[in-house]
Amino acid sequence: MMLRPRQALLVERSLAALYLHGNTLAIGPTGSGKTIMLSAVAGGVLEEPDAKACILAHRDELTAQNREKFGRVNPGVATSVFDAKEKSWAGRATFAMVQTLSRDAHLDAMPTLDLLVVDEAHHAASPSYRRVIDRVLSRNPRALIFGATATPARSDGKGLREVFSNVADQIPLGELIASGHLVPPRTFVIDVGAQSALAQVRRTATDFDMTEVEAILNRTPITDAVIRHWREKAGERKTIVFCSTVAHAQCVADAFVAASIRAVLIHGELSDAERKVRLAEYESGEAQVVVNVAVLTEGYDYTPTSCVVLLRPSSHKSTLTQMIGRGCAPSIRPSIPAWSRPIASSSTSAPRPSCTARWSRRPTWTATSTRGRRPPRSAPPARHWSRSAAANAHCAASSGPLIRPSRRKPWTTSS
Repeated sequence: MMLRPRQALLVERSLAALYLHGNTLAIGPTGSGKTIMLSAVAGGVLEEPDAKACILAHRDELTAQNREKFGRVNPGVATSVFDAKEKSWAGRATFAMVQTLSRDAHLDAMPTLDLLVVDEAHHAASPSYRRVIDRVLSRNPRALIFGATATPARSDGKGLREVFSNVADQIPLGELIASGHLVPPRTFVIDVGAQSALAQVRRTATDFDMTEVEAILNRTPITDAVIRHWREKAGERKTIVFCSTVAHAQCVADAFVAASIRAVLIHGELSDAERKVRLAEYESGEAQVVVNVAVLTEGYDYTPTSCVVLLRPSSHKSTLTQMIGRGCAPSIRPSIPAWSRPIASSSTSAPRPSCTARWSRRPTWTATSTRGRRPPRSAPPARHWSRSAAANAHCAASSGPLIRPSRRKPWTTSS
């Protein structure tokens, strides 16, 4: 599979950092192709004939998506799945659910790995991920740990340095907008008169209390106003709506349907099969709008989505960035202008002044702790690796190291 030049550069830098430090983090905005890039990084490590890798995620949708895209990038590499339904390590690359793998019995049965890839790597500091990472390293202290994320700053303020000692590369949002690979979001704010009430909503450990938010926003006049403004600004666009609770989302979805707009509802209480059926309706065009509660915030890629409606507050820039990013990929449909996407938000759903409300073009990596940091990994054997004069010249030009296998073909790039 052909990679864009910027994607290929991130892959090269990530491989170099992995073999230099034993771990690394790569940062790219939503829509940059992180799954393609992490698949390319994994494929580079798996060129060693006996190498074995695990790609870790926290949702079934991500596991399936990662496996499908990995197969496109590395068509000759056998894969397997380790989740609640299927528990196989038969493939050279295994796609695992952290909730399943982190159990003691499953960790005991885990084979020795050469590479662990953490998708949505801002989760890597959580206890379940740390159990997996620590067990991988206890089995093989030379195992490589690679993480990819759009939002490295965690909502709890906890740093990632205990897992990742360095950042291999970071692709700024503005760079991809300038190159035409992402579109600049346009924002429309709707004043529905609930800002003063929302200002009194208490914060929990992770976000605003969404039950209180529902009591304020889940009202027919507010929902009707949102739909009316949506018709004016984005009535022909594929749209994702983010709501506060399941009850709120159900009312919003019902209101769209009552207004003769086909909509489907997605939330975490649905079975995996039912979620897939409803998302298929949205992606096939049978439904124009998908209303969700904290399910499509991370990892959902459907490029025809060209409008995002925020009917919930967000106390953290990372969550806001993830939600907005669902609508920033250029559309392949000629009826949707590729130069901009509307991000509709009621003024009630904007973060309060005490929170970060700006759309960040360079997300900041939080690294507040140095405890548990492993010493730098020694250089790989010279018989497997080489660094040519051309590579050195490339390093000087790109301000970053480039080390790659001598047997490995350079990544094919496309403009």
